[in-house]
Amino acid sequence: MNNFPGDSGRRVVADQAGLNTFLTRMYGYMTLAVLVSALSAWQTMTTFRNAVMGYFGVHPGMVWLILLLPFALTMGISFSATRNPVGSFIMLMVVAIIYGVEFALIAGAYTGTNIAAAFVSSAAVFATMTIYGTVTKRDLSKFGSQALAALVALFIAYLINMFLKSPAIAYIFSFIAVIIFVVLTAWDAQKMKQIYLNYSTANSVAGLAIIGALQLYLDFINLFISFLQIFGMSNRD
Repeated sequence: MNNFPGDSGRRVVADQAGLNTFLTRMYGYMTLAVLVSALSAWQTMTTFRNAVMGYFGVHPGMVWLILLLPFALTMGISFSATRNPVGSFIMLMVVAIIYGVEFALIAGAYTGTNIAAAFVSSAAVFATMTIYGTVTKRDLSKFGSQALAALVALFIAYLINMFLKSPAIAYIFSFIAVIIFVVLTAWDAQKMKQIYLNYSTANSVAGLAIIGALQLYLDFINLFISFLQIFGMSNRD
């Protein structure tokens, strides 16, 4: 029998060490994805600007491909990460590259100051909410579920506003999107911590880290886009 008094203490330390390693890996993957997107956007706007703009000018339908492909890759990562971490990591990097190209295509509508302010704001909010989501003892699942429902409603409203073309409504929607992704960021951080604690023994830790990195990466870029719209529209007023 191994019912020694020190066993439970050593187990807690081991669990905490494993959790810290998991979180470090997850945020490392997420940070790498953000850096890849930034590099992809920079290269698209500078080195490959003429080639990319010329290609999309001749093949405008390909814009839909880079808009829809990340959704397919995201689904692929969600279903295969625990079985094929290497393939899922490659898909995560491809998603980051594609989003970088998308950012480059829309960057022309904003100033460098807008982009810098949006990045700093989203980074500060993201860091704050991930720390809160990781350390808080409060169950955020109820708030997360409500935020997901609000996100679906907001997406439908965005589609309607594509026909209305109201800048004022789009401006308001950007603030709502920030609030939604603030909640989702904290919830996703807490959720991935709980998923690791509950399922790490039955699943690939690397795969779980990639799934978490994808979720948090999507939260970050949506915060960035929302802040970018807010700062861009504010400067036009």
